[in-house]
Amino acid sequence: MAPRLHMRLVTWDVKDTLLRLRHPVGEEYATKAGAHGLKVDARALGQAFRQAYKAQRQNFPNYGLSQGLTSRQWWLDVVLQTFHLAGVQDAQAVTPVAHQLYEDFSSPCTWQVLEGAKATLMGCRKRGLKLAVVSNFDQRLEDILVGVGLREYFDFVLTSEAVGWTKPDPRIFHKALQLAHMEPAVAAHIGDSYRCDYQGAQAIGMHSFLVIGPEPLDPAVKNSVPEEQILPSLSHLLPALDRLESSPPRLWV
Repeated sequence: MAPRLHMRLVTWDVKDTLLRLRHPVGEEYATKAGAHGLKVDARALGQAFRQAYKAQRQNFPNYGLSQGLTSRQWWLDVVLQTFHLAGVQDAQAVTPVAHQLYEDFSSPCTWQVLEGAKATLMGCRKRGLKLAVVSNFDQRLEDILVGVGLREYFDFVLTSEAVGWTKPDPRIFHKALQLAHMEPAVAAHIGDSYRCDYQGAQAIGMHSFLVIGPEPLDPAVKNSVPEEQILPSLSHLLPALDRLESSPPRLWV
């Protein structure tokens, strides 16, 4: 009889898995701009941000570290480009807004812990699981987690800025396993991105669970992820781990 699977490590994405912004990006940008005398429509800023952020990620992956940027400068450039696309051409007027936004998004006040996050992390700890963060976030993440009261649950926090690789690159997952002294077969990753989290972890032999939001799941994704690996909320994780540990061990060929 094959030995029963015993999970020992759970790694976590953060944004939109454990934390989310209290207010949409467009509203945050518009509020701070207004405090500096700039009146810009929040919806226009939200649309412009998505465009600027996507372009910045494509042109300067992982905060442009390999191209000589710092993550702070990377984000300041995103803000400047966002306001430019939203119709504000005066970069000098936007610069203090950009610096303020960078500091504000470093503050725990800007973030909200998702429902069930603390209880689930606590439940994992009570089971004796080792917990770690694997996130495509920048250097601010550690302090944010401290500020919202979640850092204490994790053995370590691994960011793409710190290691130089972004999910789904297998190297960032392997680094987490190395730091935890664990094999992939006894580890699971939790996240909200099908490509970066779910597929990235599965590709190196880890188990993975996909956290889904209120929006309908893309049919292609839904058909690719077994129902028992989908988490409608974080409170579903512990029962899902129970089912995983009681299921027959999977075979790799």
